[in-house]
Amino acid sequence: MNVRIPLAAADTMDVRVWREEDVLGCIQPYVRHIPELRHSSHDPAFQVHHFIEGRVLDGFAPRGSAVPAHVLDDVVGVMEQLVRIPAEKTPALPSDWPASGDSAGFGRLLARLTQLVYDTHRDEYAEVFADFGIPAEPLAVVEARWDDLTPRPFAVLHADLHRKNMIVSGGATWFLDWELALWGDPVYELGIHFHKMDYPDDQRAEVRRRWRARLPEPCTAGPTADLDLYIAHERVKSAVVDTVRYSKQLAGADRSFQDFLTGRLARKLNVARAVWGSAPEMTPERVARVLAPWAEREPWTP
Repeated sequence: MNVRIPLAAADTMDVRVWREEDVLGCIQPYVRHIPELRHSSHDPAFQVHHFIEGRVLDGFAPRGSAVPAHVLDDVVGVMEQLVRIPAEKTPALPSDWPASGDSAGFGRLLARLTQLVYDTHRDEYAEVFADFGIPAEPLAVVEARWDDLTPRPFAVLHADLHRKNMIVSGGATWFLDWELALWGDPVYELGIHFHKMDYPDDQRAEVRRRWRARLPEPCTAGPTADLDLYIAHERVKSAVVDTVRYSKQLAGADRSFQDFLTGRLARKLNVARAVWGSAPEMTPERVARVLAPWAEREPWTP
């Protein structure tokens, strides 16, 4: 068994609309290779899932490297299964959630939380954001483009399909961690997946080819610019959110983990700087210097 307990008072960095146990109950009849929910409790909050024996994909195929060929088909397969779940079978949504087909409204919903994260930490991180080249209006570069999105029917999205949420076992891929599942534009699922997986170019192209071939045409309609817009937003979001997250994780960490975090953040900042039209000038050494005051703090606990 696997017991999942949410962190108390953790920062809100991602859109959350449903409880994970409700998502699992909704998708169980439609999606293969997901954890079986054995028990859930609201107070105290925890869930019990069946334990999946296997290897975490990130452990043997880390970000940027090629993945086993079957993983590509498994990823597209789970996306296809999700878009075929009837809307009436999903958990309830907030009253102000964008209507199915309102891709522009969905994009703006994502961007509002990113802006809120920036505004919440703007004063404390003012010098850091400036040193990292994060503009005073980081979302301006995408804000004017949401209206250009093609209307597409909404579907259930995992919204966090990356290597640490995949377990390979017996030639199949199991998909974990459904707490960020959303009801939204299927192209966003592909965009955030590409952003977090960082596939080699040939595998990225193959995933997109299979995705267009297997999903219903209304779910994949629209130009490449739609996918690029969602990826651009995720790159901006990652620069802002991970600057805050990683600065807290630096405190009390050993040198090797600090080096890992600063190197990773430098890469994230450089891809975001490209979205803003800036040169990719961030280095791990520069990130470490800027975040040195955070590394010297007491470890953060939720």
